[in-house]
Amino acid sequence: MNCQKLTAILITLLFFTGNVHAQCTSLGQNPSTAFPVCGTTTFHQATVPICGSSDLFVPGCSVQGGASYQNKNPYWYKFTCFSSGTLGFLITPNDLGDDYDWQLYDITGHDPNDVFFNNSLVVTGNWSGTYGLTGASVSGVNYIQCASSPTDNKPTFAAMPNLVAGHNYLLLVSHFTDSQSGYSLSFSGGTANITDPKEPHLQSARAACDGTQGTLKLNKRMKCISLSADGSEFTISPPLASVVSATAIGCTVGFDMDSLLLTLNNPLPPGNYTITIQNGTDGNTLLDNCDRSIPVGEQIVMVVYPIIPTPMDSISPVPCKPDEIQLVFRKNIRCSSIDADGSDFTVTLLNGNTPVNVTGAAGICDLNGLTPAIRIKLSSPIPTQGTYQVKLVTGSDGNTIIDECGQETPAGAVLNFYTKDTVNAAFTYTVRYGCLRDTINYLHNGTNAVNTWQWSFDNLRTSNLQNPRITYASFDLKQARLFVSNGVCSDTSSQSILLDNALKAGFEASNVVCPGDQILFRDSSTGNIISWNWSFGNGNSSSLKVPPPQTFVPPLVTTTVLAQLTVQNNIGCTSMASQKILIPNICYIAVPNAFTPNGDGLNDYLYPLNAYKALNLLFRVFNRFGQLIFESRDWARKWDGNFKGQGADPGTYVWTLQYINTDTGQKVEKKGITILIR
Repeated sequence: MNCQKLTAILITLLFFTGNVHAQCTSLGQNPSTAFPVCGTTTFHQATVPICGSSDLFVPGCSVQGGASYQNKNPYWYKFTCFSSGTLGFLITPNDLGDDYDWQLYDITGHDPNDVFFNNSLVVTGNWSGTYGLTGASVSGVNYIQCASSPTDNKPTFAAMPNLVAGHNYLLLVSHFTDSQSGYSLSFSGGTANITDPKEPHLQSARAACDGTQGTLKLNKRMKCISLSADGSEFTISPPLASVVSATAIGCTVGFDMDSLLLTLNNPLPPGNYTITIQNGTDGNTLLDNCDRSIPVGEQIVMVVYPIIPTPMDSISPVPCKPDEIQLVFRKNIRCSSIDADGSDFTVTLLNGNTPVNVTGAAGICDLNGLTPAIRIKLSSPIPTQGTYQVKLVTGSDGNTIIDECGQETPAGAVLNFYTKDTVNAAFTYTVRYGCLRDTINYLHNGTNAVNTWQWSFDNLRTSNLQNPRITYASFDLKQARLFVSNGVCSDTSSQSILLDNALKAGFEASNVVCPGDQILFRDSSTGNIISWNWSFGNGNSSSLKVPPPQTFVPPLVTTTVLAQLTVQNNIGCTSMASQKILIPNICYIAVPNAFTPNGDGLNDYLYPLNAYKALNLLFRVFNRFGQLIFESRDWARKWDGNFKGQGADPGTYVWTLQYINTDTGQKVEKKGITILIR
């Protein structure tokens, strides 16, 4: 859609309301009747009926308070994502002079018509006024192209959107050009899979009461147009009747079906029959939306039951802590015969701890008012193990229940069901501490017939044992999670366990001690420490956490000593830390008045000597012309007598030295001369 489109819509709305397009009533031209599409086929639309238009929200494009975008001359397409990835598709107009726009919606969990009201459903789109091809591709723009003039040559392709597995999507294709030329839609280039991997098959068959009809259930939705109206896809054995017609159920409001009705030329007597599928007069069996066919010769059994009262057949598996019971019947039951107050049924406790009463009953009713099952509502959930009996009685309406053939099930029929105890996943543990590793024994009591344990430790290790033993090589916070089940009831619990016996020795001390200075040692060890053992390298030791200051006898030459700290924790583990300490024989800062950079190992460099107590040091050397030839902020970085890669001339050089004395905090500035001798 472009600016001209918006203007045209405004004019139509404001001045020519009598000429607006007719409402879209054709199948596929509104969200609820969208075409089902498959990623493996190309969809061809020969014509586009002129109809519309409904207002649409286009993110980044719709004008607040002004004319909105509209799905003019639309067709809608629906599909499901079966594996996550990107979606690529191409819309190819049969007339490349036509203008097509499109918008993609994620309608998971929504009514299809919510696209007109819920702005958050929009995924991406393109409303460029440029004619020709459009769609989503790797070279598309990362935004929705808004309305434009055809001459603006705006991009017609959007970047491929990311689809999420299990989500349902709607694609709108809007034909702004009022023509019947049509287009084709194909999907390619993306990594998402929108092709249903399930192969098409017959699922079940059920006969009508009088044996003149049969309903077939399919395992997935299939194309309505693939079914021949004469029912020629189906034969019945034994051949006591023939199929004379087939009617797809739901095809008046859509393009696909999941069940169909077969009409026979004669009623079938009670018995078992086999329905076989074959190629019909249209040349195929039944096709799914990817044009895959049900295999020729596939069979399904259909039972024609005698017209007798329908017994209570079975009870669906009873869940944990049930608050309702579901009865299943061989034939459908008339929903109108079920008392809503549940008075058609009683529930009796045969053994157990929790008696219950019936408070209601309801069917899972179809459009014909029939249900294959009845849900009996209980007064409260049953949390404990027990055996219960459901009994059919005459309800407050004067009857029990009546099947689809009008037969009332006699009162007195009973079925038993069994409940399980609820379970508790709470667990305990014991810790065996060690110096290098800790071991935790996890314990679960296994009560209420628990037979499944699924442990997870820090999301790294698992176990199916009732009482696993886990060894840890690191000491920190551990996470343990347990899922338990007795086959019906389950529970989950988790705990955080702190292994706090980590031990690490550490201390802080100056790494240089000048003659006459004292050095402080500060303990920085971590853990549950109960003892400290210091060795300072000066012959002294201490067992205090905060030892006294230490001094060192000035050596004849600068030397290095090793200070050590050994700590012990409450379970007898030890850890040691050490640090080298430099003991200079002198700390007076001075600059030599001469040096000889001749490589003989004596006086080869010029630098501030013994600058152990200098902070923010700056040392510079100038030649006799005042040119800076050396600079250093590290007193250990020395001038080797070279300048620009060449040996400097012998002679006198001026130096300056600035620093802050670490003892006094005062700034010191010095200046002097040095003779370079070669």
